[in-house]
Amino acid sequence: MKNLDELSSLFANRELLTQALTHRSWVNENPKVRGSNERLEFLGDAILEFLVSKEIYERYPDKPEGYLTALRANLVNTQNLAGIAEKLKVGAKLYLSKGEEEGGGRENSSLLADTVEAIIGALYIDQGVIKVYQFLKLHLFSQISEKAKHDLKDAKSRLQELIQAKGKPAPRYVVTHESGPDHAKSFIVEVVVENQALASGQGKNKSEAEQKAAEMALKSLL
Repeated sequence: MKNLDELSSLFANRELLTQALTHRSWVNENPKVRGSNERLEFLGDAILEFLVSKEIYERYPDKPEGYLTALRANLVNTQNLAGIAEKLKVGAKLYLSKGEEEGGGRENSSLLADTVEAIIGALYIDQGVIKVYQFLKLHLFSQISEKAKHDLKDAKSRLQELIQAKGKPAPRYVVTHESGPDHAKSFIVEVVVENQALASGQGKNKSEAEQKAAEMALKSLL
């Protein structure tokens, strides 16, 4: 699976893959054609977390819950998921609005990571959990052993250490936007240091948005 054509070949229903690649900005410009990938992303996020949790639970039977949670966070994050998207050349096939494309949407790490979750959701609907497991085994599970060798601190912890090592106060996380119904909320959070916004992140809850903001801040600082 070295490119999108090979990814496409996994699907019996190519329309599901097309929807997984459809950003909400494109839908706003092309109403009544098809829905965005947000529902598939919601499903894919849950399946991804379940399969990664199951895999590391079985690989490390003697490790406590805290270790497993930290390891999962080091696997399921924006950087890793965006890396999968880049390897599969997903950005080139995204359906984006003109404005989103001009704003660099095809290279946006957070957008690419969300799209990979949508692809996972679509693959599950189309082919079932075994095919999703095979996909993750190839593209994500191969990193588990290497990740387990290193510090498993999450993005917020690493960012705080980096900022305070420079003699600055700990980062603050500020919710700048909240949308969606109660069962499908979306949050945008800015990470702020000394009244300066370093980066922002979007997530399905405040904690996820904070982690994504911290990841983006680390990417810009390192």
